[in-house]
Amino acid sequence: RSTMEQLEKAYKAIEGLSAEGKTSIFVGTKRQAKESIQEDAARSGMYYVNERWLGGILTNFKTIKQSMERLDNLEAMEKDGRINQLSKKEKLRVEKQKAKLLKVLSGIRGMTSMPSCLVVVDTKKEEIAVKEARKLGLRIIGLVDTNADPDEVDIPVPANDDAIRSIKLFTRVLADGIIEGRGRFLKNKEFLEDKTRKGEKPEKTDHVPETR
Repeated sequence: RSTMEQLEKAYKAIEGLSAEGKTSIFVGTKRQAKESIQEDAARSGMYYVNERWLGGILTNFKTIKQSMERLDNLEAMEKDGRINQLSKKEKLRVEKQKAKLLKVLSGIRGMTSMPSCLVVVDTKKEEIAVKEARKLGLRIIGLVDTNADPDEVDIPVPANDDAIRSIKLFTRVLADGIIEGRGRFLKNKEFLEDKTRKGEKPEKTDHVPETR
């Protein structure tokens, strides 16, 4: 199975999920992957983790949500000036905590429900993320090097996961697939809403892909 064949398969899979209105999470915390993960996830409007995978992001989302709420509160304290009522020491502690939370949570803020797909660079390094995704039945698309087990993921894309160029290609192609699918999803949604507004029932003959 060649890299390009698998990449095309991955593109089609993620494009299809996106066309159904499903979301994805990009994960890659190694130095070579950080930038591509953040750029392409942001470009396609998806979530990402490029600092440290907090165990439970998927399997214990309730706890992660609490951390997000804590971050919101700390930011609100800064905004409305409540932070200035604290002692110097306490203020410093709050600022440190905020910076720490921001670092690990910035890419998943706004995530209110479970994504349907995990896009991962270096499945060996991100094995906790892969395990959590498998446990919950997410579709897993991974850039897989020779030292990793391709059976751990649904669609393995064989490539050197230390090379910035292959990482960039991988994340770029998948982000393009998401954007393409999202366009179809929104078009379809608009079409159905328009029909409803006019009091028509969408007919089966219109061949509009159904959203699940």
